Amino acid sequence: MKKIEAIIKPFKLDEVREGLSEVGITGLTVTEVKGFGRQKGHTELYRGAEYVVDFLPKIKVEVVLADDMVDQAVDAIVKAAHTGKIGDGKIFVSPVEQVIRIRTGETNEAAI
Repeated sequence: MKKIEAIIKPFKLDEVREGLSEVGITGLTVTEVKGFGRQKGHTELYRGAEYVVDFLPKIKVEVVLADDMVDQAVDAIVKAAHTGKIGDGKIFVSPVEQVIRIRTGETNEAAI
């Protein structure tokens, strides 16, 4: 099993969710996060005062799935989240040792 964490632009969330749904992924976790990479933030003007926004709003999408679904899921995320502009985000794939569904006690593949 693998865990995919994708950091994407907020306005791309619906497209990413739909893309994952099309490849058969039904469960995911979404978190509002802030951060920066090469984008490095930007300067904004508020009530006549200029200030620097170091951390930009992003969305983190997390999915745990079977090993054979990883490539399809990554392709779906890349296709849906891509704008071609700086700040499109990153995808991280990590191994998952164990999954337990609390309600039923199911484990691993059955619990996904």
